[in-house]
Amino acid sequence: MKENKLLQLSQEFAIDIFELGRILKTNGEHSFADQIKRSGTSISANIAEGNHPQSRADMISKFEIALKEANETENWLTIFKNAKLIDESVFEITHNKLVKIKILLISSIKTLKSKQE
Repeated sequence: MKENKLLQLSQEFAIDIFELGRILKTNGEHSFADQIKRSGTSISANIAEGNHPQSRADMISKFEIALKEANETENWLTIFKNAKLIDESVFEITHNKLVKIKILLISSIKTLKSKQE
């Protein structure tokens, strides 16, 4: 079976997000923990769905949704860092992985759209 780097990275990221959620909940930030878990794990879920599409348009749509969720998650991470709810090192590690996912998603979307024309 062919390795799917984007799916694998997004699954690793989802696990990181679960851990970040635990940290936030330990610090009493339950609503923030729930919010980032929703957006952060949705990335992987949409990529997984996009890998088994009904059509090329469906795949593009799922990847675009994953990218929107990645942007929302990036916003939350930045807020948490600036509000000192997470350590700079936690932010850097998590954010770097998210940036890689976003780059792969953007590239995949562009490639899929170019083949659609």
